[in-house]
Amino acid sequence: MPAATARAVPTTDALPSADSLLPEGFTPAARKKLVKADPTLGALMKQVGPFSMKVNSIQSPFLALAESIVYQQLTGKAAATIFGRVCERVGKGRRFTPEALLAHPVEGLREAGLSGAKTAALRDLAAKALEGEVPTLARAKRMSDAELVEHLTKVRGIGQWTVEMLLMFRLGRPDVLPVDDYGVRKGFMRTYGLDEMPRSKDLLAYGERWRPWRSVASWYMWRALELDKPVGSGGGRA
Repeated sequence: MPAATARAVPTTDALPSADSLLPEGFTPAARKKLVKADPTLGALMKQVGPFSMKVNSIQSPFLALAESIVYQQLTGKAAATIFGRVCERVGKGRRFTPEALLAHPVEGLREAGLSGAKTAALRDLAAKALEGEVPTLARAKRMSDAELVEHLTKVRGIGQWTVEMLLMFRLGRPDVLPVDDYGVRKGFMRTYGLDEMPRSKDLLAYGERWRPWRSVASWYMWRALELDKPVGSGGGRA
């Protein structure tokens, strides 16, 4: 998914039930609800096929966010190489802790290929984790989307979009709408036959009809960019 600007937008403060988490929670009944609420989205869903978003398990939000910081503005291959070097120095898996990262010399992190800004962001992430601003995985599962955004965007180098990707693709939260994501906005424009991409606030307002499955709708907006023919040609406008 393309990166986006870091302007905050409202996020749900409701805590999802365990049986609603993605992808298992998206049942045929939920699909019918979305199709009824938005026939144009329903046409896109039919054209794309079954919802198959993959949720990657994580050992801790700290580790996932550290990886996200390293990956910012880099190709996947380059970022993976640098993150691998960082892990070799700090520790792999459960050994990648805030204490271990702060104990490692700044020079060593820079030698791994990190920029000065990313090194500072990682160290701030570690410090915030020790202060309790970055929750453990168990605590994160008990926190609402809005609470996680509030806590995690206090970390240097982490904006709302980064937290939204964590919510969707690591925690499986069902009702996230990253309105500043370029791919979601471009997919919406294509699906609904618009002449230009929607403003974030307009997409947020339209997306109210997708609750409580805005993550699903967002996934289909990304998939819309992979289609040969846009759904929106004659299929209705937002």
